[in-house]
Amino acid sequence: MELLNASLIDWSRGQFAMTAMYHWLFVPLTLGLGVIMAIMETMYVRTGNEQWKKTAKFWMTIFGINFAIGVATGIIMEFQFGTNWSNYSWFVGDIFGAPLAIEAIVAFFMEATFISIMFFGWKRVSKKVHLAATWLTITGATLSAVWILVANAWMQFPVGMEFNPDTTRNEMVDFWAVALSPVAINKFFHTVLSSWILGAVFVMGIAAWYMLKKRDTQFAQQSMKVATVFGLIASLLTIYTGHGSAVQVAEKQPMKLAVMEGLYEGGTNEGLVLFGIPNPSKKSFNDGEDAFLFPPIKLPGALSLIAFYDTEAYVPGIKDIIDGGYPKPDGTTALSFAEMQSKGKAAIQALADYKKAKKDGDDASAVQYKETLKANFAYFGYGYLDSPEQLVPNLSKTVYWSFHIMVYLGGYFILLFMVMTFFVYRRKDLEQKKWLLWICLWTIPLVYVASQAGWLVAEVGRQPWAIQDVLPLQAAVSAVSTQSVVITFCLFLALFTALLIAEIRIMLNQIKKGPAGSH
Repeated sequence: MELLNASLIDWSRGQFAMTAMYHWLFVPLTLGLGVIMAIMETMYVRTGNEQWKKTAKFWMTIFGINFAIGVATGIIMEFQFGTNWSNYSWFVGDIFGAPLAIEAIVAFFMEATFISIMFFGWKRVSKKVHLAATWLTITGATLSAVWILVANAWMQFPVGMEFNPDTTRNEMVDFWAVALSPVAINKFFHTVLSSWILGAVFVMGIAAWYMLKKRDTQFAQQSMKVATVFGLIASLLTIYTGHGSAVQVAEKQPMKLAVMEGLYEGGTNEGLVLFGIPNPSKKSFNDGEDAFLFPPIKLPGALSLIAFYDTEAYVPGIKDIIDGGYPKPDGTTALSFAEMQSKGKAAIQALADYKKAKKDGDDASAVQYKETLKANFAYFGYGYLDSPEQLVPNLSKTVYWSFHIMVYLGGYFILLFMVMTFFVYRRKDLEQKKWLLWICLWTIPLVYVASQAGWLVAEVGRQPWAIQDVLPLQAAVSAVSTQSVVITFCLFLALFTALLIAEIRIMLNQIKKGPAGSH
């Protein structure tokens, strides 16, 4: 695997990040809105109330607009693994490709089959068959998320594999270890629940707009009733899955946790930052600058408790992870960057020596080199790193702010759902609370900010790794010209921006038409 220049790596990262962020504008709404519209159609089938059918059909129209554009960005993103990250695809294609193949063959075809019945089958099939098609459509979309997140979780926590030095590829040896990885399971639930929150806020905000305009009030009330309870349940469950993510990050990606908290020097009884402003002058883990502009406000012992269920547990900071020597949860002592780098270089050299021995027919030496490779393979990726600074995500302050903004907004959404549920089900005078309706409407962009922030924490926070501890970015990128990546970046940016503008315009036109325009 060839190591390539920093400019190519940065542009390749930028192109993939831009594609993923645009794609992630559409996916959460698909997952959240899909369940909400299915609940509304279920209410129609159970009650026979035609107003529920009218409400469900309106949100199906919005769902369809969003779904179509989301598919386009997702397909382009998958192609980029081959065009921009060919070394990565070669190195782990046997593993990474399997869940993506299942997603395409099973989940995507399931969506494609039943979505046509959902949109065009109202007068062609019975109520119950149509309802089943609606639920199967959103089930297919959710199954797509399952397999994509299994693939992503494997990049964060590679399991169920064995490195084959003859092919220089990682090969899957335990499919169920990959599919049922604890990281994959928690990532799936946390991602889907956060998407449900987005869908609920979206529906609640649009319903609030109709109430402000005093239009289609019965439709707006029905939408609000479903969205508030659905969103409240999803937001409360997200607290649990968010805690699960923190536990797994602390155990498997300690550098990510340290960056999320702006923690440079850790310790026992470590506090959780409630508020603090990172020092922009701090450029390196050992430059002597303070991590924050002023002492951050912390909840004593909370970070240790959240991460390891023990207020006295040791939480390493960025400097600790690089220097090593701290106690790990499994009772072992953490290695320093220099020690891990040495083991990584030993693994890379053993691989080269193994291939040469095999070529020369020296089977005895090949066996010895293979054992050396196996003993050091856990640190294989560190052999490609030149300095300890490379272990720290180069957008560490972005990760810090993304994490805390996500948490702050998550707390705000819970409070808003509680207040809205109270007014919808108890007070009955919501239409008179214009200030509250405006808050609901202007919360729509905030929920997208929270969703994107979560993606930034998950993906930027694990840099420099394409695969945690095994393959850094500079060894994963394709050997293409930087100019070609820049050109395609600009083309994709223009295309995705046009698609986003088109979607917003079509949605706004449909919303202005109202439920009557969905017939």
